Amino acid sequence: QVQLVESGGGLVEAGGSLRLSCAASGRTFSTYATGWFRQAPGKEREFVAVIRWSDHSTGYADSVVGRFTVSRDNAKNTVYLQMNNLKPEDTAVYYCALSNFCSGTGCYDRRKYNYWGQGTQVTVSS
Repeated sequence: QVQLVESGGGLVEAGGSLRLSCAASGRTFSTYATGWFRQAPGKEREFVAVIRWSDHSTGYADSVVGRFTVSRDNAKNTVYLQMNNLKPEDTAVYYCALSNFCSGTGCYDRRKYNYWGQGTQVTVSS
């Protein structure tokens, strides 16, 4: 069993920054990647960023390239999402998730993820 706990969400003005954390515990040894997704009201959950555990390679949605950075602290078993220059359209509930079997751009597909956190709200005011 795997547990994921997100934190770091909140209310910020446009142009501001937030750093989300995703702490993993339990049987994480077979994890291939950690992804960040978000869901705004009335919209589907969408991919934001991914980091692969084997080589720390990353991938991003076009909408966040150059503004968001995903990283991992192996010692703390925690993945971070640094979000800069936030825009009102970034407002959503942000989720982290673990995948044991995605590969390449398949890691952008939420259906490839086995475990999900409870989500953390990010609200960006204009």
